[in-house]
Amino acid sequence: MQVLPFVNQKGGCGKTTTAVNLAGALAARGERVLLVDLDPQAHATLGLGCAIEDEPTAAELLLGEVTLDDTVVQGPGGIDLVPSERRLAEFEEASERLLEPERRLQLGLENAERTYDWVLVDCPPRADGVLCANALYACTTAMLIVETGAFALQGALQAQRVLAEVAENQGREFGVRVVGTMFDRRTKFARELLVALHARFGDDMLDTVIRTSVRLREAPALGLPVHVLDPSCRAATDFSALAEELILSLTPRDELTPAAPAKQTKARGTVKSVGQGTARPKTV
Repeated sequence: MQVLPFVNQKGGCGKTTTAVNLAGALAARGERVLLVDLDPQAHATLGLGCAIEDEPTAAELLLGEVTLDDTVVQGPGGIDLVPSERRLAEFEEASERLLEPERRLQLGLENAERTYDWVLVDCPPRADGVLCANALYACTTAMLIVETGAFALQGALQAQRVLAEVAENQGREFGVRVVGTMFDRRTKFARELLVALHARFGDDMLDTVIRTSVRLREAPALGLPVHVLDPSCRAATDFSALAEELILSLTPRDELTPAAPAKQTKARGTVKSVGQGTARPKTV
């Protein structure tokens, strides 16, 4: 089972959009997918059209009051969801009184591999908080989301340093993959920045880039991933490519069978630890 937290040190980079729609792309391939909303703003929960009232949420899961099964709700497109709502913010205060509060999500996911191939965790913008620490303690590979806009590289480097510090503080290593989002190839600035990102992050930077799309703005308003809203749109194509690239990059070569259907391809294996990678400039 792969556990992928979606992180950055700033908001507005497409983090939640990427988590929700990658979950939709993986589910469309027949993968068993759980999306955990660890952001008190609950944008992933709202983006899947889930309105939470008195049901257990991620907050109760982290506090140990309920089990994972108690919190899971069915979202559109075959996505299972651990929802969030604003009381999750109270966990940060409660964590000061808890023993090893950063390990609560890991404990909650203890038996999830029996049910899921992928666990995607949408984290709050603050990458150095206790909620993000929970996601990183449980993770196999951290997904650093970087929009191809002004100040993007600076923010990405700051987030990368935070990830390295968290790994050192936790005494463990986890892989990192960098995803470029909000890409508009019509602008020279976006093209040059994408080349710079590839040069800076090297092999950690995924080849797939998520382009700007009207459908990506419409989908959360309708509570749907783009694969449900419009499976033939450009955004759905981008996320399908991202899902395929992740499956290939996180699966050992001896487990990849060309003749096997995509839904039988499981994401397991060891990936690189936090680092800069090898500079690898690319053309766009």
